[in-house]
Amino acid sequence: MTLSLFDQFSYPWHMGIPLVAIALTIPWILFPTPSARWLNNRVVTFQGWFIARFTHQTFMPLNVGGHKWALLLASLMVFLISLNMLGLLPYTFTPTTQLSLNLALAVPLWLATVAIGMRNQPTAALGHLLPEGTPTALIPILVIIETISLFIRPVALGVRLTANLTAGHLLIQLVSTAVLVLLPMMPAVAALTAVLLLMLTLLEVAVAMIQAYVFVLLLSLYLQENV
Repeated sequence: MTLSLFDQFSYPWHMGIPLVAIALTIPWILFPTPSARWLNNRVVTFQGWFIARFTHQTFMPLNVGGHKWALLLASLMVFLISLNMLGLLPYTFTPTTQLSLNLALAVPLWLATVAIGMRNQPTAALGHLLPEGTPTALIPILVIIETISLFIRPVALGVRLTANLTAGHLLIQLVSTAVLVLLPMMPAVAALTAVLLLMLTLLEVAVAMIQAYVFVLLLSLYLQENV
């Protein structure tokens, strides 16, 4: 049976049970937890340093009201990085290649930022729909354009994460298939292709971390507009 390149992105099922639930649970199990000792190990120390630096850099432009989101966004950042990195392992499933999951993360968080802005400062929140100094004739058009751009934000968040990870996984699969096909016929070319595959894999590791950071960073920018 011939398999499609996109079969790797289909939801895995076993005995009627969606295994995506397990894929979403495993990262939380793998996270190291601090101990009661005076000195933690290197993994826990690095995790604490990373979360502290990320929280400081992300929430430095925000006022005190936005700091309540620090725990949520930091946890989301670590969760997305873990999902993306685990998805690069062989014979694994990457939940963040599914647009439905990414939209399920993006839409509620974006809607929460908008709701906070409408509750705390409705005038300023609605003022984003009309830039200052707009000519009177362009006011209706600009209001429509800004409203569309506002509602398209969660879609852009989900599509960006899905498209980048999906493209990376497809490239890795295509190049790895080329290595296997070329190995019996042209070993030298297969070796060069394997080097390309290694570089592409390292690039995908960087993309997995960067896309998780961009996802959370854009959410923090949306939050900054509304607090």
